[in-house]
Amino acid sequence: MKIVVAMDSFKGCMSSNQANETVKHAIQAISKHHEVNCFTMGDGGEGSVDAFVSACNGVYVQVQARDAYFQNIDASYGLIDQGNTAVIEVASVIGLNMRERSERKPLYTTSYGVGQLMLDAKGRGVKKIILALGGSSTNDGGMGMLTALGAKFYNDKREYLKSSAKSLGQVARIDLRKFDALEGIEVIAACDVKNTLVGEHGATYTFGKQKGLFPNQIKKIDRDMTSYANVWHKLGYDISSFEGSGAAGGIGGALALVHAHFESGFQLLRTYTTIDKQIQEADLVITGEGQSDYQTMFGKVPAGVVGVANDYNKPCICVSGALGKDYETLYELGFIGIYSTSDRAMSFASALAQAKEKLYSCVYSIIKTIDYWEARK
Repeated sequence: MKIVVAMDSFKGCMSSNQANETVKHAIQAISKHHEVNCFTMGDGGEGSVDAFVSACNGVYVQVQARDAYFQNIDASYGLIDQGNTAVIEVASVIGLNMRERSERKPLYTTSYGVGQLMLDAKGRGVKKIILALGGSSTNDGGMGMLTALGAKFYNDKREYLKSSAKSLGQVARIDLRKFDALEGIEVIAACDVKNTLVGEHGATYTFGKQKGLFPNQIKKIDRDMTSYANVWHKLGYDISSFEGSGAAGGIGGALALVHAHFESGFQLLRTYTTIDKQIQEADLVITGEGQSDYQTMFGKVPAGVVGVANDYNKPCICVSGALGKDYETLYELGFIGIYSTSDRAMSFASALAQAKEKLYSCVYSIIKTIDYWEARK
């Protein structure tokens, strides 16, 4: 059989590459005659830079930047298209998983480091920046990113404000005289989040809790974010009404100042790979992620992969670390099988520790069963 493997990362335990290799080893342990083609995947979140660099034979750029807590860290981004395109992942510099839950302080986090990476890419002469917005720890409305690009924020007493969610409600004046709008560079936001900046379905109400905001803080921060957006509106900038403006704690909205446009993370990556050609010639497609549930339908890697498989009438199965709420709805996407590698009795820590072993065993059993029925035809 010709099998295409396109796994997303399993957060906290396996990258897309590692998951792909685990599946490949399980398949080839049964028969070396199975031809396996692997594709590193990303949907605009964790692992997106790896996916683009792998697909395009790109390179990594190492640079010092500020993390979400304004500490200097060693960060990196990718260069593809002979150095003409930079791929920057917000999660690599201000990622939610860079701090334990108990250590998160979302009122004080800043997106400053994202702007630093964008400026570094500009300095290298890129013509395009792909910014993968998933997995951020910030909720500062992109204030930090814009500060790095030269914007200055002041309160009603003309006192300079540091960029953070705590400052949002104090912003009364914005100085853009030294702002670098990245003229001549096409900025693409790789993102599948449709949330707008404010309101019940906005950045703070939707993602604030997972970033560490307490319920009693969420209403105030959303109100402050609205005030912040209104200041921009008076300057002639809409940062809050369009789909995606609530992505990455409001970085999506702030990208209006560099004239960014939004594209599906998976669909954008699809254009840079040969996955269509390989699936068209395949007998079976295997995808998966850390946990699959009803949210997988909204732009996640498995949803994208099965969509390509459907285009060419190829069978596709999903093998994920766990199956969550209403995972059965994913069959509506066209999967012929959806599997979990975890035992229900396992603790979360055990599931992470045994993720590779469990993935290997599950895929081995699936392929063994398929081979049996193929032999009986």
